Amino acid sequence: MGSDNVPGMLRRNPRLFVSGGMMSDLLAARAQMAMSLGFHIIFAAIGIAMPLMMALAEWRWLRSGDRLYLALARRWAKGTAILFAVGAVSGTVLSFELGLLWPAFMEQAGPAIGPLFALEGFAFFTEAIFLGIYLYGWERIPPRAHLTAGFVVAASGVASAIVVVIANAWMNTPTGFQVDQGRLAHIDPIAAMQNPHALHETLHMVLAAFAATGLLVAGIHAWLIARGGDTAFQARALGLALLVGGIPAVLQPISGDLLSRDVARHQPAKFAAAEALYETERGAPFRIGGIPDSDRRTVSYAIEIPHALSLLLYLDPHATVVGLDRVPRDQWPHVGVVHIAFQVMVAAGLLMAGVSLWAGWRWWRGAAIERDRVLLWALVGVGPLGFVAIEAGWVVTEVGRQPWIIYGVMRTPDAVTPMPGLWVPFTAFTVLYLGLALVVVWLLWRHVTSSDRGVWGRGVGSRDMG
Repeated sequence: MGSDNVPGMLRRNPRLFVSGGMMSDLLAARAQMAMSLGFHIIFAAIGIAMPLMMALAEWRWLRSGDRLYLALARRWAKGTAILFAVGAVSGTVLSFELGLLWPAFMEQAGPAIGPLFALEGFAFFTEAIFLGIYLYGWERIPPRAHLTAGFVVAASGVASAIVVVIANAWMNTPTGFQVDQGRLAHIDPIAAMQNPHALHETLHMVLAAFAATGLLVAGIHAWLIARGGDTAFQARALGLALLVGGIPAVLQPISGDLLSRDVARHQPAKFAAAEALYETERGAPFRIGGIPDSDRRTVSYAIEIPHALSLLLYLDPHATVVGLDRVPRDQWPHVGVVHIAFQVMVAAGLLMAGVSLWAGWRWWRGAAIERDRVLLWALVGVGPLGFVAIEAGWVVTEVGRQPWIIYGVMRTPDAVTPMPGLWVPFTAFTVLYLGLALVVVWLLWRHVTSSDRGVWGRGVGSRDMG
């Protein structure tokens, strides 16, 4: 929360700020949610895309008879299982934190978004059941049934993500209720699901998950090829990963443009903060980079493209774009954080789209991507950028909504639990997540560089052939 909002909020709730060197309760609650979401979103995104990759690899094996694809499907399935387990733990923690840290929010919003979380639970258990069938059913069920189980896992992961993101979209553009004496009443859950942000926000997140995961996996296999790994195996893995990640990466800027227009219409403060637009302008410029100063209402070190923001937003270079001067000062988000995170997200997305187009062009020309060392190292370079963009995008979404937890309806300070000492669970969960992160990194490193060179090195081992 920006320093611009401090005076008014301090009058409303004196518990919000640091006292005697101790972290404030609101800051601790927000930091804990931010850390939990930032950790979980990585595994949620992988859980959306990785099952599709393992199912496609098996499908290619059944179609072609190429047992390298079978080895690939088995190895990707093992990685999916590791990441699914950690994602299940972090997701469960998040669901408890919503009720424990934000009880007033859940009391008010529960009837609107509760059905969405029920659907998410159904999708999660479906995913878990069919992942178990997939992992342990290789020699126990017919091949087509096994492949179907893999695609059910993939579909369940996408469905789970969609309903959760719709709940977040409702927090940004709440609909389907009336306000009666300061409380939500006459709630219609179906209307809440149809909130204005639902379509564009879910599309943007699902594309981001496929692009981030696919290009990360492509970057890993490109690195292994560049280091002299088994080109035959790695080339197949690289091709599938680029198929899953490259196409969404190219579509993502279009999705982002549609979502930005939606944000400008329904959340003008968030949009203005993302663009560091302090004054309403006709023919507004698009700013690349820059450091905003909310006290002086200036942006230093930015490259400005005249009229470009108006053109991008309204297809009219002379259109008027609403700035933060039209928003009460105590309702501004932290402009510096939102603007910089937005710039990072856009830059990462454009780099990913550019490299994906490059790879697609090389494939279209009939070139062997695995033999183009410059392209291989470019794929290695953009590999992590998808998750950088996802994290930055969620910063824009969540910090940009402040000071509201339900936009225009309930402020974040009014939703936090009255329980004191929230820095204690924040510290405990920080240690927990650090431990989980170390375990995951160690497991995946062992998985990638295992002594079973059948998959990641030179040749295909018998264990992966089944």
